Amino acid sequence: MFLGRCAYGTVWGRALPKAAGRINDLSWDGDSQRIIAVGDGKERFGHCITADSGNSVGEISGHSSQINCVHIRQQRPLRAATGSDDTSLVFYHGAPFKFNTSLRGQHNKFIFGTAFSPDGASLVSVGSDRRIWLYDGKTGEARTQIGEGVHTGSIFGVSWAKDSKRFVTASADQTVRIWDAEAGKAVQTWRMGDEGVTSIAHQQVGVVWPSGRSDGLVVSVDLDGNLNYLVDGTPKPTRVIQGHQKNITAAGLVSRSSTLFTGSYEGRICAWDISSGAASTVSGDAHTNYVAGFSASPDDDSIYSVGWDDTLRSASTSITPPSYSSSPVSLSTQPKGLACASGFNVLVASSDGITAYKNSLKASTTDTKFSPTAIAAHGTIVAVGGDDRITHLYTLSADSSLSPTGPEDGLRRATAAITALAFSSNGAYLAAGTGNGKIIVYSTSDWSIATDRWSAHTARITSIAWDPLSKLAASGSLDTNVFFWSLENPGKRTKAGNAHKDGVTGVVWVEENKVLSTGGDATVKAWKVEGLA
Repeated sequence: MFLGRCAYGTVWGRALPKAAGRINDLSWDGDSQRIIAVGDGKERFGHCITADSGNSVGEISGHSSQINCVHIRQQRPLRAATGSDDTSLVFYHGAPFKFNTSLRGQHNKFIFGTAFSPDGASLVSVGSDRRIWLYDGKTGEARTQIGEGVHTGSIFGVSWAKDSKRFVTASADQTVRIWDAEAGKAVQTWRMGDEGVTSIAHQQVGVVWPSGRSDGLVVSVDLDGNLNYLVDGTPKPTRVIQGHQKNITAAGLVSRSSTLFTGSYEGRICAWDISSGAASTVSGDAHTNYVAGFSASPDDDSIYSVGWDDTLRSASTSITPPSYSSSPVSLSTQPKGLACASGFNVLVASSDGITAYKNSLKASTTDTKFSPTAIAAHGTIVAVGGDDRITHLYTLSADSSLSPTGPEDGLRRATAAITALAFSSNGAYLAAGTGNGKIIVYSTSDWSIATDRWSAHTARITSIAWDPLSKLAASGSLDTNVFFWSLENPGKRTKAGNAHKDGVTGVVWVEENKVLSTGGDATVKAWKVEGLA
């Protein structure tokens, strides 16, 4: 567990004692001094600690299975409640927090949510048995069950309104409902997805009623990770925030429409509006597996992608939201990457060669004696990196065939396999990243080395991007860092340390001083580049 504080646009913090298993939920007390964290474990399923020192201030006991939820009463005398897979709700007195009573019989299946009302008078619990129970917030005594049979699926979350008279629930039946606690009836219902159509992705697995707002906004999250903004009196979400839940594995930019495309290892594709930062899931016949790469067409507003479902697919950004075409191209082998060249040519690298496609049809195949590991193109010049530590150069002919060009033995000097290639915006330079974290820049006029001093990464280079003026470059690596480089002053660099905790998988230069990065932490981050010019 990591405790941090956000102030003046920065976040600082420190790690607190490590739990024995996954943390499912945590809750603060009203003084912002104590935290209870619960989840899975070997013998203990929860910890109660102080925020400033991490010292224990009580014992979370009374359960025989993992704890799914916890909430602390915000008024004194302090109380806490936890719900578990063992079907019991445990009530604690504090502080320090100690076991008071175990409430059994109200639920007969897993308890997934519990919450004290803001005034501390009531406590509510929900679970997979579709039951909603209300208790006395001070004594823990069970009062009544409400809403029997209303929800038709497990109830995963619950949250109170600031007036302590209403609360909201989220369920696997694709609904979010507002309840009048005193009347015991639902007064507002939202159903996600198409009416009458069962959708696993639209199951609602969490909900919050933010107390600091005056507009009555409710926010729910579904199984796909989408955030639904709900306002009382409106039948549908007023806004849906989408993004990735799994590792982002590839990123690509369509400059014409200022749209960033990202793909994750389960095949989900998102299109991001760079100006607003909003994302939408790309509809249509998308990938079903790991997305291996993107490349934008220099001839129109299309973007192409390849995946480990062994397909080449295209999407157009001329429609909103972007959508994949219904005619994917089947590949004969697993792709390593792709690059779009002029003349509507798409080049796909695989372990045994390069295949050119034009208008969704195979145009040519070039066998290689090496195993391609990276590919890039600018105009009719194609660069292919190999596991032989050489960058091989080709010219793309009018019939979409490839002919060797450049130095007879390719571009050497690399000390590891080539893992990333990128031509500068004006085509004057080619940057080659390697498996050991080094970057070599070549001048395309004579293929001489422009610089080989970009060598601060400590792991495989995954992506390189140039600025619009072809003077600066950004690189991402599995070492979790993003570096920004200057071609005019190769020894000068700026580091964005720990940019993505599970490794950087993509970098895209979108404006003169703005770079976007993606990573294994399923996030897209924006960076302002300064101090290199």
